[in-house]
Amino acid sequence: MANRPKGYGMTAELAKKKAAKFDCDVANEAFAWMVEVLDLAKVDQSFISPLNEVSTEKDVHVPLKTGVILCHLINAIKPNSVRKINTNNMAFKQMENIGNFLTACEDIGCQKADLFQTVDLYEANNIPQVINGIYALGRKAQNIYDGPSLGPEEATHNKREFTADQLRAGEGVIGLQAGSNKGASQAGQNFGKTRAIID
Repeated sequence: MANRPKGYGMTAELAKKKAAKFDCDVANEAFAWMVEVLDLAKVDQSFISPLNEVSTEKDVHVPLKTGVILCHLINAIKPNSVRKINTNNMAFKQMENIGNFLTACEDIGCQKADLFQTVDLYEANNIPQVINGIYALGRKAQNIYDGPSLGPEEATHNKREFTADQLRAGEGVIGLQAGSNKGASQAGQNFGKTRAIID
C-alpha cells in the first residue's frame, strides 16, 4: 500500500489540482523580478543564467532546487540574511539552503502561510505554492529596500479605537447575523401527508 504508484485515486486528483493552479505567466513575472534583483545586487551571472523563460513546473523546479539562487535573492534584499550558502550537491545541503531561505523570509516579516515548505520545492510537490512564496517575498521586499517590486504593495494595519460610549451603544444592537423572528409563524405550514380518517 505504501508504494502505490503516482497516478491513482486521491493522490492523482490532488496532483491534478496543484498542476491546474500553475500559471506560467505568473512564474515568468516572478523569475523576471528575481533576475532584476540579482542583477542590481551584482550577483555572479552563473547564478542568474538558469532563470530562463518558464513554460512548465520543471522550469521552476530545476534552477531553484538547490536553494542557492533563493539564498542570493534574500541576501540581495536584506544583506547577510543567509550567512552560509551551501554549493555542495548533497541533498541535505540543498534542502538546508531552502530552509535557510524560508527562515530568512519569516525573519523579514513574511507570513508562514504565504510561504512554502522545503519539500514543495525540493521534490516539486507544490510548485504553484513556491511561486506564491516568491510573490510574498516580493510584496514584503517593497517595505525593506528600494529595488524592483513584485505584485501589489502590502496593506498596512488600520487599527480602530472606540470610546466607551460607542462600545456600550453597540451592546444593545442585535446584528442581522443573529437572525430575526419578525413575521415568523407556523401558520400554513404543511409537511408530508395530512392525517386522514379514511385511508
